[in-house]
Amino acid sequence: DFEGNTGPFLQYTYARIQSVLRKAHDAGNDEQKVDGVSPNAQEKQLLQQLIALPAVVQKAADTLNPAQVANYIYDLVKSYNSFYQNNPILSQEDPAVRSFRLRLSARVGETIRYGLSLLGIEVLDRM
Repeated sequence: DFEGNTGPFLQYTYARIQSVLRKAHDAGNDEQKVDGVSPNAQEKQLLQQLIALPAVVQKAADTLNPAQVANYIYDLVKSYNSFYQNNPILSQEDPAVRSFRLRLSARVGETIRYGLSLLGIEVLDRM
């Protein structure tokens, strides 16, 4: 099921991010400067969630509760999907903002991959 708190839903979001990054690379939009970009509220939320990863992993290890990692990834994916729906990435006219959003997307993708790997779940670049 691609809806809700499921492995395929998490994998689909990872694959979506990889698709955006491939399209950006093919269009030559993946290596721009991001100087002067002020993150909006959804971007700040994603950044805060990314920063929280080490604490989540440590707490999951301390309590022997991998569900904390799964819940963290699910929350991150929900936030990213909301961000994706409300903020143009590839069609963003400002090259610095576009590059920032691409880099943010890449970091979210890396975090999803890492978190799923901790749970023994492989990611797919395409679905």
